[in-house]
Amino acid sequence: MIPDASSPVSQYISFLIAGDVYAVNILRTREIVEHSVTSRVPMMPACIVGAMNLRGRVVPVIDLAIKLGLPPTKVTRWTCVLIVEADLDGESTRLGLLIDAVGDVLTLSEDQIEPAPTFGVQVRTDQLLGVAKVGEKLVLLLNIDHILSPAELLGSTDLGRSAPGAPPALPGSHGAPAGEGDRP
Repeated sequence: MIPDASSPVSQYISFLIAGDVYAVNILRTREIVEHSVTSRVPMMPACIVGAMNLRGRVVPVIDLAIKLGLPPTKVTRWTCVLIVEADLDGESTRLGLLIDAVGDVLTLSEDQIEPAPTFGVQVRTDQLLGVAKVGEKLVLLLNIDHILSPAELLGSTDLGRSAPGAPPALPGSHGAPAGEGDRP
């Protein structure tokens, strides 16, 4: 569907989680990286599966499926980490979102986006910017600033702040037994 020229447009990057299509504003997306080894961090919420070293920067990795109340992401050859920036108390915080597969860049006008429904979705309505119909599919547009609670975000960003001088990450994949989920 071609957006109405009179309505402002925004671009979103779409991705799959448990067979459903989600998207975040492309301006909040920094990059997409191949899934690799993450280091588990004790006492983090279940949805924060660990941390990854992204060119010398420690980035917390969130299994978005767990956060949305779905079974944990099963790592496949298409699994990747979407690096996004969320606002935490006015400070930009880089996070990795573990997703099943990346989709397309969607160009949507405001009139193509409907308010989030109050029923029938597995996320809280404050976590959604809205819902867009793209072809025959509904795409849930995530409000990346509200996906994690402030306490969860603070816990995960403390991880990133303690990184300078920290020992290198240990092998292991977000909760998988040693050797499972690791790439050859």
